[in-house]
Amino acid sequence: MKLKVITHNPGKVREYQEALGGYGIEMEHVNREYDEVQTAYLEEVVDKGLKSMYAEGLRDFMIDDSGLFVDALKGFPGVYSAYGQKTIGNEGILKLMEGVDDRAAVFKCCIGCRIGDETVIVTGKCPGVILDSARGDGGFGYDPIFSPDGEHSFAEIPVEEKNVISHRGVATRMLVEELRNRGFI
Repeated sequence: MKLKVITHNPGKVREYQEALGGYGIEMEHVNREYDEVQTAYLEEVVDKGLKSMYAEGLRDFMIDDSGLFVDALKGFPGVYSAYGQKTIGNEGILKLMEGVDDRAAVFKCCIGCRIGDETVIVTGKCPGVILDSARGDGGFGYDPIFSPDGEHSFAEIPVEEKNVISHRGVATRMLVEELRNRGFI
């Protein structure tokens, strides 16, 4: 099976190919925009995106929306994580967190998949903390400042290990289970 992955981020496509390739699913990167509704919930963003792209004639595709939800920042950047990354970046988040003791955060990934007329939406989570400084040179986005264990940033963890614990890895396994249950793989 071939699934189109709608994203501007080639890093996501590599992670999906690594995680799903063993199930006979080939990822095709489609770098294009889709309408992202402004809401507080990743699931709403994904559902609306799936519907609009399906209405445009796209078939056998997946999209995701991920966010870093920081407790001390009342969930910011959350669904605005891509915008936050573009505007204030990791340094801006670290600056907002200066002197803050509660560094708890959760990464969430909502994957939506449309195969034929069927829709699958799953959400994976990875709790962790915001580090005091950026560390590592792997990954992308907020990976250098987020730690699932309080010791290593996602950017310091090899992609194979990251896929086991990350929000995207959890959501991907949930997607695989749902695709199996529906007979697609």
